[in-house]
Amino acid sequence: MPVTHLGHMRQLLAEIPLAEMNTSMTINATAAWLWGLYLALAEEQGVDSRVLSGTTQNDIVKEYLSRGTFIFPPGPSKRLIVDMIAYGQVHAPKWNPINVCSYHLQEAGATPVQEIAYALATAIDVLDAVRDSGKVDTSAMAHVVGRISFFVNAGVRFVEEVAKMRTFTALWDEICRTRYCVEDPSLRRFRYGVQVNSLGLTEQQPENNIQRIVLEMLGVTLSADARARAIQLPAWNEALGLPRPWDQQWSLRIQQVLAYESDLLEYPDLFAGSVVMEKKVHELCEAVRVELDDVLALGGAFNAIEELKSRLVKSQSERVARIESGEQIVVGVNRFLETNDSPLTREGLDAIVTVDPATEAELVADVVAWRARRDEGAVAEALVELRRVAASDAASDNIMVPTIALAKVGGTTGEWANALREVYGEFRAPTGVGAVASARGERFGELAGRSRALEARRGARPKLLVAKPGLDGHSNGAEQIAVAARDAGFEVIYQGIRLSPDEIVAAARDEDVDVVGLSILSGSHLALVPRILEGLRANDVDAAVVVGGIVPDDDARRLLELGVARVYTPKDFSLGAIMDDLLTMVESLS
Repeated sequence: MPVTHLGHMRQLLAEIPLAEMNTSMTINATAAWLWGLYLALAEEQGVDSRVLSGTTQNDIVKEYLSRGTFIFPPGPSKRLIVDMIAYGQVHAPKWNPINVCSYHLQEAGATPVQEIAYALATAIDVLDAVRDSGKVDTSAMAHVVGRISFFVNAGVRFVEEVAKMRTFTALWDEICRTRYCVEDPSLRRFRYGVQVNSLGLTEQQPENNIQRIVLEMLGVTLSADARARAIQLPAWNEALGLPRPWDQQWSLRIQQVLAYESDLLEYPDLFAGSVVMEKKVHELCEAVRVELDDVLALGGAFNAIEELKSRLVKSQSERVARIESGEQIVVGVNRFLETNDSPLTREGLDAIVTVDPATEAELVADVVAWRARRDEGAVAEALVELRRVAASDAASDNIMVPTIALAKVGGTTGEWANALREVYGEFRAPTGVGAVASARGERFGELAGRSRALEARRGARPKLLVAKPGLDGHSNGAEQIAVAARDAGFEVIYQGIRLSPDEIVAAARDEDVDVVGLSILSGSHLALVPRILEGLRANDVDAAVVVGGIVPDDDARRLLELGVARVYTPKDFSLGAIMDDLLTMVESLS
């Protein structure tokens, strides 16, 4: 939910005793601000910050690599994380100031080796920066290390996932001992939570997602020596849209059956002494050390963003190609396609949650009213101090101090972020698609031949603009379309995420594209696509417009009525078929 100011934090936590809660915030670029609001509320309620328990996700590297909700460049972003850790070590010692999140790396195509190595590289980069900052006493580093937590992914390859978690545990213990000299075993513990894989959820035969979720949950619970501390499970229908409360309850019941009906939690580690598991863990450890050393040699995770992004796009491209060729079997997608109608999906739009557009207007009015009631002079002074500290290199200046002060006088999320934008600038992360080389086989060879023939006939290659409008940062699908289109002979324009409708229209006009491909996974297709269509018409751009994303059938029909040429959803997994379709459109227009 949007939390814009201290009033929202009061509403969110009304009647909830902060001193008795463990609060988790899935927040990254604005983590310091949201934590500042939380700390300000605790002080307002008379709660000592030293008893507060919780976690801010605060892993900006995975935002650059996969999820897309970043604002500032890597250097300033790391400084914000260091300041949060330094502040928390003194003022909130029970808080986990960063939750290194490899979950989205797997969603972006990471292999187990990449998921482990890049997460560990992020943790090392942050801890090294804290150690070298002068903001934390050397004697406190063991406690700092002990507050690092992780959030990982669990895929459907059960044995591999068990081995991955045992590898994570072993290597983290090794890093804590050898790099940071942590002697207390409790401070070297690999503390992690899990969400099981969403990448493997299918729109086709979505009822199969339940058994996938159960298998993935077992992968992080069966091994007692590497068991997750907390688990969250996606709903069976998340490839269709937002789950209803009933769907979420079903996921909760899966965990409760495991915990209260099965005997899984009653025994010591079931894999201790397993020859197969020990061999697999050894292989993973060796491969991860090589990958991790390579990242560290590149200057660490924060310096290697472009290279790591390219590697993830390549891994995802290889995964998609294996599914399309049938080498990697996905039940109900490329094998065992026959099915009866599912009673679970007969309800149409009632099967998913939809958001009332009036909610946006209500929130805007709320923020306007909040700002009208506050002391503008106090806010202005707090922003001046925030900008000063942000620009300071002094070890005595910590960004959390002016952040909390701004929260107390009524500052908003946008004001905090814009003040830091003035000092740090705004970052455009690499797309990772430029250097990826794919081998897609005969079908793409034929498509590339058609593109060359089209170029010879009209003097220009077919041109596709891949665009992600709005604040949606989930770029995996757009990246794979861009790589596949290039392999099919298209000239591809892809400028990354978070583009406004006006920017997309301008790019389509200036680049004289044949097709505009809009990738939207945020559910905002009915708000954004019509604005882009209107802009294209106003600028006399006659390119075909296609939309890809999680789009309910009724919404897809409405988009087609508005003039969209095609709507592709997760069931359209064949990139070859999509490229064939797009190329046929261009040929028909030429």
